[in-house]
Amino acid sequence: MAGHYLEKLEDVEHGGKKIPASRLGWRINMRFVHAFFGRVFNHPHAVFSEAMLKPELQDAEIFADGLDNIIGTQKRVAQMYFADGSIAQACPPLKALLHIMLNDEWEGRQLEDASIRQLFTREHLLASDWYAARLAAKQRVDCALWKRHVEYLNQFLRKPTHEDVADRMQIASRLDRARKTLAEAESPAYLRKLSGTLGAEPVEGYCGTVQSRRG
Repeated sequence: MAGHYLEKLEDVEHGGKKIPASRLGWRINMRFVHAFFGRVFNHPHAVFSEAMLKPELQDAEIFADGLDNIIGTQKRVAQMYFADGSIAQACPPLKALLHIMLNDEWEGRQLEDASIRQLFTREHLLASDWYAARLAAKQRVDCALWKRHVEYLNQFLRKPTHEDVADRMQIASRLDRARKTLAEAESPAYLRKLSGTLGAEPVEGYCGTVQSRRG
């Protein structure tokens, strides 16, 4: 990493057991302390000692126990997503991460695997089946909305008692615009136009169909 101000934690062995310290990611080192904290403290190395930057040097047993608690909490939180079924709705990178939190791997790959890291890129997410389903769901939502608009305006125009109001409110013109908007929403071009938006969440609905909850 540029500047070498951070160092990556690696898994270590303690008491014959593997300690997954890599789950903590990256941490600042003494180069960071001197480069940045030296502007605040006269003797930054005295405030941020090596033992403070590396807590495993203080007490390896407590450090290992702390990591066990962290990993245990991650597993417990991840299990909730599996228990209530919401794992099925998770985007690809989150789904992989939740599997790794619970089982330490996903499809035989671990967190440091390049293909896992690739899941977190914008390009991969936009090209995923998960995202395509959200766009399709959003199109269905919009089509259903404009169909309701068209139906309502049609019913309004057909009522003899509403003729004066319909003329004054230009309902016929509004109906024409609603039909055009519906036709646009039903077109393949509209689906492409939605690319880059949040889309909508596909949710199993009533009558065996798929409802869409707005994302």
